[in-house]
Amino acid sequence: MRGAVRYRDLPLGGSLAATLTKGEDGSTLVVSAEPLQPYATRLTDRFLHWAEAAPERTLVAKRVNGGDWRKVSYAQALHAARSIAEWLLAHEVSVERPLVILSDNDIEHLLLALGAMLAGVPYAPVSPAYSLVSQDHGKLKHILALLTPGLVFASGPAYAKAIAAAVPAATPVVLAEGTLEGRAVVPFAELLATRPTAAVDAAHAKVGPDTIAKFLFTSGSTKLPKAVVNTQRMLCANQQMIRQCFPALQQEPPVLVDWLPWNHTFGGNHNIGITLYNGGTLYIDEGKPTPALIGETLRNLREIAPTIYFNVPKGFEEIANALEVDAVLRKTFFSRVKMLFFSGAGLSQPVWDKLDAVAEMECGERIRMLTGLGMTETSPFAICANAWEVKSGHIGLPAPGLELKLVPMGDKQEVRYRGPNVTPGYWRAPEQTAESFDAEGFYCSGDAAKPMDPADPGRGFMFDGRIAEDFKLNTGTFVSVGPLRAKIIAAGDPLVQDVVIAGINRSEIGVLFFPRLDACRAFVELPGNAPAHIVLGEPKLRAFFQRLVDVLHSTGSGSSTRVARALVLAEPPSIDKGEITDKGSINQRAVLTHRDVDVVRMYVGRDRDVIVPRAPSPQPSPASGRGSQ
Repeated sequence: MRGAVRYRDLPLGGSLAATLTKGEDGSTLVVSAEPLQPYATRLTDRFLHWAEAAPERTLVAKRVNGGDWRKVSYAQALHAARSIAEWLLAHEVSVERPLVILSDNDIEHLLLALGAMLAGVPYAPVSPAYSLVSQDHGKLKHILALLTPGLVFASGPAYAKAIAAAVPAATPVVLAEGTLEGRAVVPFAELLATRPTAAVDAAHAKVGPDTIAKFLFTSGSTKLPKAVVNTQRMLCANQQMIRQCFPALQQEPPVLVDWLPWNHTFGGNHNIGITLYNGGTLYIDEGKPTPALIGETLRNLREIAPTIYFNVPKGFEEIANALEVDAVLRKTFFSRVKMLFFSGAGLSQPVWDKLDAVAEMECGERIRMLTGLGMTETSPFAICANAWEVKSGHIGLPAPGLELKLVPMGDKQEVRYRGPNVTPGYWRAPEQTAESFDAEGFYCSGDAAKPMDPADPGRGFMFDGRIAEDFKLNTGTFVSVGPLRAKIIAAGDPLVQDVVIAGINRSEIGVLFFPRLDACRAFVELPGNAPAHIVLGEPKLRAFFQRLVDVLHSTGSGSSTRVARALVLAEPPSIDKGEITDKGSINQRAVLTHRDVDVVRMYVGRDRDVIVPRAPSPQPSPASGRGSQ
């Protein structure tokens, strides 16, 4: 493949080769052939370096009320961060009473994070969904009770209901703007007006590799969110791993246009870290890969050309569709981008092929699409697919400095991690921490991997689903949920948002479909406010799902992959019931628990809503609905 097509020049390294050692217990130890080079002691060391070396360079920018960009330079950010650090120290915010941030990605959020790290104070960015979407604020209450914060920051009065419900009256609240009825607040401007003293430098001098930089919360896909300890060592080692896998980061300061949320490790550690560590610039994108917000992302990409671009698969799908028809977007986007990178789920090969095609059309060469596997507990960068040939499903080989252990678990191999980027554990949760590490100190991820080529495992690995989601039918047949879910979602695109696989202790597989209602409305040409039950009752849509189930049944290779019945759900997954995480990830177990009536109806009932296969039919094609999304 390397000689068949032309790619834009991109030096690669770090995870291109590895040594594999077989253990007596059947496990396999995989280590990068390239050692990890020295890295900074503190992430703020790199921030201070760039503030001196390139003080006028823009660190972060965000549009003001959808208008022009507000830009903050490295020098301005340092001045603000030192003032914030002084205020935090004076108000006794500490590791036992950390800073909690309730905010989307914004400039004040980043300045607070930098100020906290200069002061040696941990901070915890909390998902806005726990405040703005949740109705009972249960997860927010749990998080605040666990952390016992000394200060809560919120970006504005939109968080008033959540603050009233979950933040103790004695806990100080800082607002970026506005006021809260019945509660005293500190304006963010007061922090910025604080005059820094030598106390800031003294506090920063005490910050070391084991100092806790932040707490990031797991999505709570199986239980309540856990506070993952993120140390300075983890963040800095991880950035050095990324640098060695992508040497281009050292050749020019990266420019990012990015929406990925900072309360998650991909956006908040990986991408902010890349910016700070390499003296880059981050343009905060207020768009998202949804019909309502993708337009803002496209607007930003028409104006700002990234040098590297990160997104989730759905985002790349939307961008690929727009690139086909938007010449201005193509010209700007491909003008200097050297690398595309996705994470969070599998990227379908058709989307991948479309991106290759539009790149060749615009600039006569492809842009490398790379990916990997990691998690909040690994900072997140761990396994990277950055070889010359990367395809959908590849995760590659471990980054320098990381030890990867593959442990047999039934007919799968669990991925386990050990290295300087791996968390020491969960905050104030010693039992959960102990349960998560094996006897050799490897973090047990619950993810599974398999060789791309069983005859040559040194080529790298593929993602093989989540072990905890898999189950057996009552025949003893093992069902691998991850690959089956991916297959069904791809086959149902764009009308299927997600699926849950049922069949535990039953003789055959059933599927609960969560439809993408906006796409379904467009497909059947109904208005955007049409109720779900009306949309799902449309004959054209019912025919689509019938054909989809027919195809899934006829293409199954056995009872472990053959869909035998299905039900399309009108009620979306609930974040308060734990059916969906704030990242949009479905919790199989919670859905099956809370929708047990639907599961029984699917297996026992024969009403018109239960879909059972008919004779094999052609692959469903909802093309008439795609263009109007």
